[in-house]
Amino acid sequence: MKIKILSGLLLCIAAAITGCTTFATNDGAALRRQIEQTPPPRDFVFSPELKAKILALDPDHVTGQDVKDILSHAPAPQIVNIHGGIYPVYLDMESFSKFLIGMGYPEVSIRDPWDGSYSFSCYDSSLEIAGALAWYYERDGLRPMIVGHSQGGMQAVKILHELAGDSVKEIHVWDPLTARIEDRVDITDPLTGEKRPVVGLQLSYVTAVGAGGLTRVLPNQWDVDGDLREIPNSVVEFTGFYLGMDALGGDYLGFGPANLYHATGTAIVHNIQLPTSYNHATIPDTEHLLKDPEIVDWINNYDTLTNQPELNMQFKSDSDNILWAAPVWHEIKKHWVLELQRLIRAQEAKQNGR
Repeated sequence: MKIKILSGLLLCIAAAITGCTTFATNDGAALRRQIEQTPPPRDFVFSPELKAKILALDPDHVTGQDVKDILSHAPAPQIVNIHGGIYPVYLDMESFSKFLIGMGYPEVSIRDPWDGSYSFSCYDSSLEIAGALAWYYERDGLRPMIVGHSQGGMQAVKILHELAGDSVKEIHVWDPLTARIEDRVDITDPLTGEKRPVVGLQLSYVTAVGAGGLTRVLPNQWDVDGDLREIPNSVVEFTGFYLGMDALGGDYLGFGPANLYHATGTAIVHNIQLPTSYNHATIPDTEHLLKDPEIVDWINNYDTLTNQPELNMQFKSDSDNILWAAPVWHEIKKHWVLELQRLIRAQEAKQNGR
């Protein structure tokens, strides 16, 4: 009883500090029609020319022209954005989603088809999001990605541990078209045709920014607190971002090794420290970067994941948050290419009877 009372008090305090996170969303009917009327990505027919161009791409060096001339003609993995709890932080994640769309990522592979929103809330069920990720993989044949901000970053890591089977034994599939749970805990792997459990699903790329700090005290994050910096095998590659003087999202104010993520197995893990001048709450606010062609070119040409990135030139326009946007976009492009190459090779193997 005391624990329940304490949890209730902490949630009330959090609500008072962060404000209400409920907001009106756009109608997703058009998105649902588009998904329902379009063959799933796993059945996409690549022309010989497009197939050759995709297979020839270097995933670590994908240019803006590559996105325009090649990737824009192919499907893309679903990106699940998860915003934090501080009102109105969902607008900043919406800004990031529009940044991705402006950089050439398909809108249909970002927005929620149920209500048209650009991100999940950190207060949404992590198991439902995990179930939705399985649904997307089964439909697409492309392993999804997650971008989490603040508490959304903690939620992203929680989902990784759930998919790895560290905290649950079963995960039900969640249909994002109907926003309903399905009576099954297995999917048919679209690349092999074999039935497999949702637990064990591996995502292609996940990133978390500003996860930890004071938000660890909130009851909805208690079950991931001890494992927050441990990245299991349920993702191929992970990037953790932190910044100094960040009480809300940085352990020990964002200083020291307590903020560093590490792999427990095969995952490739990067840790990147952002400038202390960055604002925890507004890091995903990046749509403004699209206004300057020089900034867009700089972001598209960014190909070095360094621990402490620096901006090596001055722009005439606002470049706030560019040192977060650039490495995230680099990794999203990279895994977009890798997933398409993986799908093409699986299709070729099936056609050749292997």
